[in-house]
Amino acid sequence: MLDLDAESIYRTLLSRTRELVDGRDLRLVGIHTGGVWIAERLKADLGIAHPVGALDVSFYRDDFDRSGLSATVRPSQIPFEVAGRNLLLVDDVLYTGRTTRAAMNELFDHGRPARIDLAVLVDRGGRELPIAPTVTGRTIELPASVGVVLTRDAEGRLRLSLEQRGEDAPA
Repeated sequence: MLDLDAESIYRTLLSRTRELVDGRDLRLVGIHTGGVWIAERLKADLGIAHPVGALDVSFYRDDFDRSGLSATVRPSQIPFEVAGRNLLLVDDVLYTGRTTRAAMNELFDHGRPARIDLAVLVDRGGRELPIAPTVTGRTIELPASVGVVLTRDAEGRLRLSLEQRGEDAPA
């Protein structure tokens, strides 16, 4: 059985992110929902003073016409100037790369950042686009039929689980 202790994986991600951001003026941007949770924790644990931005990339996905509009779509909030900034884009699970591509497209609609790094809790492989994380908590390999799901309990502790997907489930 695959051990997916989300808190342990988060600590690894935190350590690797600390090395990446040391001494840099950085803005965090999380992808809804899990990426925002992780970005908020990184902000606190790294002592980053700037507010966390939140992206819902639903309208930017290239499969929007197939998957339609989800009832859980939230407005994106970027409470800082993007142009010329160093950004750390944060997501929970990196799979095909399509969500990351959509997030970068949306960020560029807000201005041209100086740099975008990508931090993910879990990289599960299966890329369809040439996108790679700068920092990763854990890399795993799973069949396409298995999804990785991040949840958060009332105390803010993270949990990862595996679930079977339907054939038409978005990546």
